[in-house]
Amino acid sequence: MQITESEVLYRPETPELRFLPEGPYTIDASTISWVGIQHGATSTVGSINLLNLVSGRDESYQLPGRPGFAFPTDQPGVFVAGVEREVGLFDKRSRQWEPFVTNVDAGVTNTIINDGMVFEDNLIFGCKELEFKTKKAGLYLWRAADRRLIQLRDDQICSNGKAVTRDSTGLLQLIDIDSPSKTITRSQLNIEAGTIGEPQIVVDLTSDEVFPDGMILTPDHKSLIVALYDPGDPRFGAARQYRLSDGQLEAIWTCAGSPRVTCPQLISHKGRVRLVLTTAVEHMSAEQQQRHPNAGCLFIADTPFTELGDQPVFRCPKNLFEQTSRES
Repeated sequence: MQITESEVLYRPETPELRFLPEGPYTIDASTISWVGIQHGATSTVGSINLLNLVSGRDESYQLPGRPGFAFPTDQPGVFVAGVEREVGLFDKRSRQWEPFVTNVDAGVTNTIINDGMVFEDNLIFGCKELEFKTKKAGLYLWRAADRRLIQLRDDQICSNGKAVTRDSTGLLQLIDIDSPSKTITRSQLNIEAGTIGEPQIVVDLTSDEVFPDGMILTPDHKSLIVALYDPGDPRFGAARQYRLSDGQLEAIWTCAGSPRVTCPQLISHKGRVRLVLTTAVEHMSAEQQQRHPNAGCLFIADTPFTELGDQPVFRCPKNLFEQTSRES
């Protein structure tokens, strides 16, 4: 099994931006985005960040709440994002936020949007319960065909990494993480019907000290790369690669001095496909931060891959974008 040590790619300049980085994503050949989920333990705002891989310069755009995800769209400078209980478009040029979905998780209290993904112009995302105790957070499909928000589940605590594959019969399978369960599950997904089947466990981490967080598919869709959030004090944080067919551990990437690894992503960097890992300071005391000097940094590591894999751009429905552009 291959074990690869990653190195620090970028150290966010402020404690606010080091608190909870997540969601790295390719923007272009020289730029990646990432999300500052929350600018501190008591903060109610976060940001979209653009890191130039050549200059090392980061541009930060504060949002009007705490974002769970943000992805580029087919409109230059515009992101689709989940913020608090809204999904909308953020234009970095005007810094305008225009929601097109509101009142997510309207039937419960104390939840906000967390991780998500783009799949064939649809959005699949989940919420988190802010006390991390009660199974009441929703899992949602925003279906592009009719611009309808459909609740797939209502019993998660902290919905995190997601991926979609097709099985041998062509049916869609949603691979999903609810972090406190310490499992990665697979369920049949029917976008047309707006339904999801019973989950089956793919990877079981219940005997481990870590919690699965963000996740991506490998380019061949045969394995998962999973960021592991360790609430303890190990010298290294880690992301692991698991084979989908049997849950077998295949590879590990380590992050020295940063145990809370939050999200992975493959990017093109210096002529190679490399792995970016975000890490967090969240829930660390001052003493822990001294023991883990790289907490909150973005890391990068070599991989054996030659392709980037899935990183779709969200295609804004034409009149939706025109409407939000007029309103801004």
